[in-house]
Amino acid sequence: MKFARRSFVTGVFALFSALTVALPAFAQAYTPITPPQPTEDAAKIEVLEFFSYGCPHCAEFNPVLAAWVAKQQGDVVVRKVPVTFGRAAWTGIAKLYYTLEVTGDLHRLEAEVFKAIHVERQNLFEEKALAEWAAKKSVDPKKFSETFNSFGVMSKVRRGDQMAQTYKIQGVPAIAVEGKFLVGGHDFNETLATADKLIAQARAEKAGKGGKK
Repeated sequence: MKFARRSFVTGVFALFSALTVALPAFAQAYTPITPPQPTEDAAKIEVLEFFSYGCPHCAEFNPVLAAWVAKQQGDVVVRKVPVTFGRAAWTGIAKLYYTLEVTGDLHRLEAEVFKAIHVERQNLFEEKALAEWAAKKSVDPKKFSETFNSFGVMSKVRRGDQMAQTYKIQGVPAIAVEGKFLVGGHDFNETLATADKLIAQARAEKAGKGGKK
């Protein structure tokens, strides 16, 4: 039974890894978003990461992105948008993101989610498994269940998928800057270096507008 379970989990993981859309390959360092999309706060420079816990590239990118985010100035807001690409398995882990956000456990457990799926090969694609995993990580079971199945969480998941369609996201992880550019590159550091340049450009544009009377 132990071997069968390992084979099943490995098989599930391999299936979703195979289905994962690869890193987007752009002919240039960034691609304009047409039409440009509104941001939540016009006073801030918004950076979005479209991702999924089920994506191995996203797992690799997560610590790199976290270190980059920690260096950003106060006028930069980085938001993560979990996407499903219509996959039932990815819907559950998108709901997990928003659930942990509501319970206040997201910052503490985000790296642990990636580790559970991609290192420990845990099958965290169904509610029961997710709830059991969360309980082991000291997340309140009642609050988890109520939040996971709430209208608010499902609305956020649907909104994330709508945003992915609007931004024409073809693969994850994907970085969008200020609703105007999708950033690509040959490696993660190159992608973030390009994002830095676009952030500087957006900052200069905002400063210019602020100086006009």
